[in-house]
Order: sequence, then structure tokens, then C-alpha cells
Amino acid sequence: MSAPDHPPGTPSSAAIDSRAAALLEPLTALVIEAGAAILAIRCGALAVETKTDGSPVTQADLAADRIISDGLARLAPDIPSLSEERAGDAKPPFADLFFVVDPLDGTKEFIAGRDEFTVNVALVANGTPILGLVGAPALGLVWRGHVGHGAARVVCTASGVTAIEPVRTRPLPSPGAPWIAAVSRSHGDARTDAFIAARPGAVRKTLGSAVKFGRVADGSVDIYPRLSPTSEWDVAAGHAVVVAAGGKVTDGQGQPLRYSTGRPGFILPDFIARGDPTAES
Repeated sequence: MSAPDHPPGTPSSAAIDSRAAALLEPLTALVIEAGAAILAIRCGALAVETKTDGSPVTQADLAADRIISDGLARLAPDIPSLSEERAGDAKPPFADLFFVVDPLDGTKEFIAGRDEFTVNVALVANGTPILGLVGAPALGLVWRGHVGHGAARVVCTASGVTAIEPVRTRPLPSPGAPWIAAVSRSHGDARTDAFIAARPGAVRKTLGSAVKFGRVADGSVDIYPRLSPTSEWDVAAGHAVVVAAGGKVTDGQGQPLRYSTGRPGFILPDFIARGDPTAES
């Protein structure tokens, strides 16, 4: 008799996959609910505070975090979660299965009145994101993906979901043809600029928040490099969506990107999200 592919007492890969599939629709509804709360606050007076790390936080961040925290407690009380707004309370490393949440990614974009801010929720299994949702409430979109089962773009309005469109990444254009690299509006860095400049034919597309992952997943963008430190909650959901859509997400050296490894502050040193998994490192 062959040995099981998991230690005794831990869920099997099939059980984890089944759990992720069952959570997809409830998590989509939760991301849409959190996005609606953000939009409601956007229409009123906005109070901006500064966190200890110097980054801004608003009542919209906190309202979305409460909705998601309460929702995850109802949907999966046995699965721990890591949220940007409660990272100080987290007890890493997490084992087996955990959620990673950024209740409002792109707070600077939100404060500036732009539409490129997102609600990010991921389910991570054994250090790898397997389910991801990136909601862009001001755009009326949710990109979602279950690794091994495909990805979709959910179109929603105030009255509810109006369409669910399968999405897939696209092959990198042939040599000499232009290809699109997503770059951050708020977080540029010299290494990323040099990486893009070294690849002839690149056209930079400036975008905010995890919308960049969504655009890689739906084939609007070819590559999204970020060769400077960022946080796990900024990346995990988009990572799952891109991989589910047929792409690849690695660290800056082309190696697998792992989560909850004990890095201080839940920092990821760098990453590259590629629509074409066969593209060069």
C-alpha cells in the first residue's frame, strides 16, 4: 500500500481542492459586499490616518476588513487568516491552510479618487495560493481563479452579478512585436525599470493596486514585474488568479514564490507575474 501524500491528521490535496471549490461563490459574494461598503464610504467624507509604517488607512479599509473578517469566521471558522489590518495579531507561520486578505489594496489610489483599488482575498495551502479573488468595486469587476480549474472575470453592478466571463492569459508576442508590462503608479523602483528596459519592445501600462494581476489574467497585459519588497497580502490573491488563468508567478530569480515562511513583516522581496508561463526568467 502506498503512503499518503500528506502527514497524518492533515487534509489531503483532494480535500483542500474540494474545500476551495466550495468557498468560491461565498467568497465572491463577500468580496462584492466589502467593495460595496468601500464605495458607500467613498461617497462621503473621508478621514485618512497614518499607520506606524507610514502608509495611509481610512475608514473604508477598516469597514471592508470587518466585513471580510466576520464573513470568513462564518464561512470557515477553522481556517486562520492574515489581514493587512490585523497583521500585528497574526501568529505565523500558518500551517496547511490559511486566508490572506487585503481589504483595500491601493489605498493611495482610493484617496486620490481613482478607480484602481481592490479587495483581495486568497486561500493559501502549504505556502502556495490556490484560490484568489481580486475585486475592483469601482470598475464593477471581480477577477477570480481556482488553480487547476480556471479563472473568470465577474461583472457586477449595484443590482448584482450580470456576467461571468472565463479569462485566460495570452502568449507573449513574437520577438520584435510590442508587449505590455504593467507598472505601478505609486511604487516605482529602479530594478523594475531596468528589468523592463532590458527587454526590447516593452510598452509600459501604468495601473494601480492588484488590478495589474487581473489584467495579466485576462490577457490585457503580458507581464507584471515588481522587483522591490511588498507584502504577502498585496500579492497572494492575484498570484492565484494569474496561475489559474494559465500564467506563472515567481520570485525575481524565477523560483517558486512561497507564503508564510516566517519572513519579518510578511514581506516578499520581489516577484514577477507572467501571462505566458514559458516566457524567459
